[in-house]
Amino acid sequence: MNKVLRNPWAYGLFVIPALIMYIAIYILPLLSSLQHSFTNWNGINEATFNGLDNFKKAFTDEKFWIAFKNNIIFVLFSAFVQVPIIIFISMVISGVRKNLNFYKTTVFLPSILSTAVVGVLWQFIYHPDVGLINQLLRAIGLESWTHAWLGEESTAFLSILITNSWQWFGFYIVLLLAAIFSVPKELLEAAEMDGAVGLKRSWFITIPIIRPVILVIMLLAITGAMNSLDIVLIMTYGEPFGSSEVMGTYLYKQAYKFNDFGYASAISIIIFAFTVLVTVIFQWIAKRTEEVEH
Repeated sequence: MNKVLRNPWAYGLFVIPALIMYIAIYILPLLSSLQHSFTNWNGINEATFNGLDNFKKAFTDEKFWIAFKNNIIFVLFSAFVQVPIIIFISMVISGVRKNLNFYKTTVFLPSILSTAVVGVLWQFIYHPDVGLINQLLRAIGLESWTHAWLGEESTAFLSILITNSWQWFGFYIVLLLAAIFSVPKELLEAAEMDGAVGLKRSWFITIPIIRPVILVIMLLAITGAMNSLDIVLIMTYGEPFGSSEVMGTYLYKQAYKFNDFGYASAISIIIFAFTVLVTVIFQWIAKRTEEVEH
């Protein structure tokens, strides 16, 4: 057995199949998109080279910049609104002594639903006439607060952000609970003896210890925000008037509605570059803050 493990070809037998899949599913499509981003192509006829025209079009396209802005809002909402709420809920649930498994299962349930189910469910909740939100507002005498939540420019995108957060809250909470319960009990007991209880213990003891898991959750939330396509297509299709458009849905429409695959490929490359940039910046900030703390 040791002789086999010392043979580099043995490792190759395990690595090569995964590498082939990675190249076929990720690298080749990326290179194909890069190639077609410099062409004028409708997906059927032969592509013709047009240089940087597609990228110039994107940078002067007002609708693209609306989608770009919405993606940035999505990222900021995920990182600075969704994640703090997740941390708070996780801390509360971790302190529950009875029926803990019930609470964990309850918060995790939305994560096992498909995005199509979640989107349709919340379409009913946001319905202007029979939706739960407007019905509750009318019941407590706040009819002036009712909206066509998915039909107004001022509320459509916020409604999608809330729905997306609701779907993934449970997944992140379960990850965070696993980290919280892995904190040594001896350390928590020592903190209590020193007077660190409740919120003080969570802030100064628990959160610093589970910080690596929080960073992973933030990274997952940010990259998930950059991949937000399905929930927008299902709930609003980027409407009204493009106010809830994100780069993914704008790419989809350019390719499959307008048959401009060259322009869609250019947008895909921009999304890829922007996602890499955001990820690198986040990791750099995380590393810098860790160095400062130490």
